[in-house]
Amino acid sequence: MSKGTRVDRRTVIKSTGAAAAFGLAGCTGTGGGGADEVRFILNPAEADVDITAQYQPMFDHIESEADVTVEAVETASYAATLQELRRDGGEVADTSPSAAVAASDAADVIGIRVAFGAAQYFSLITTTPDENGVDSLAELEGEDVAMGATLSVSGTLVPLTILQDAGLDVGTAPDGDAVDFNAQYSDHSTARQQLIENPSVAAATTGAFSTAPHVPQEQFDEMSQDFVDISAEYDGAGSATDEAELKLLAVSDPLPRAPLMSRSNWDDPVREDVEAAILGATEEDLAHEEGYEGEELWFTGVEEGSEEDFAPIQQVLDELGLEFEDLE
Repeated sequence: MSKGTRVDRRTVIKSTGAAAAFGLAGCTGTGGGGADEVRFILNPAEADVDITAQYQPMFDHIESEADVTVEAVETASYAATLQELRRDGGEVADTSPSAAVAASDAADVIGIRVAFGAAQYFSLITTTPDENGVDSLAELEGEDVAMGATLSVSGTLVPLTILQDAGLDVGTAPDGDAVDFNAQYSDHSTARQQLIENPSVAAATTGAFSTAPHVPQEQFDEMSQDFVDISAEYDGAGSATDEAELKLLAVSDPLPRAPLMSRSNWDDPVREDVEAAILGATEEDLAHEEGYEGEELWFTGVEEGSEEDFAPIQQVLDELGLEFEDLE
């Protein structure tokens, strides 16, 4: 079977939160997928990406290595993805780094996704470079800030700790309201576009993959040697400034990249074969065939990992005084 031929075989869980996802749960069945079918839960981090088409090479690779067919199950939020795992709505899941902590009672880390050799990534806070833009994080007091989803590590949780460390009162965000600024939650690409297109938005908090192309490379040279040395996004920094240029306000410390996870109670001999296929996937395996016009997968492999690799995410939660039960 050629790559990209089965993008219409998918179930979509449409919801804006965990409660809605749970209400729609019956549409995918309540039991395991069986030895001949593996349900792969997907959560688009960016609204403008067809994630099922994007993941087709991974599905084809798994099917070529294990005696299974893969069925995509799309959700609309990280919280909905966790609910699907907990209600046995899928066997494998594309998740946020936060899920390695939040879903530790229901899912096991298969491995950490690697992008062009880097198993770590970064969160950025950016603004516009015009005369109405801000020059420091402190100047975001009283302003609208476009952020990612509430469970997004790079889009929301880590940026909140950066803003808090800069002296801004984040209140009970993202579970409740921030005190010193107005947080607007969406996803990485939407947050970027809101900053670019809406003059009332003073800053955006996103993963570097979303906004680094709009930031001149020399700004990273001046602000973060870790980003220069580690980030897979450094080489492409500034490549989209002709479309829209952004100004860097902050760069996070290195963060563990997102995991792929298996449902803990998935008790089928094929599980071992599927997980081995995922860990054995090469950059060539994960590339689309010539002629594909959509988004390529943002990672080039998966290296073995465990919940312990995501201890920095627990530290972020502790700093914000959050429990994931609050956010789900």
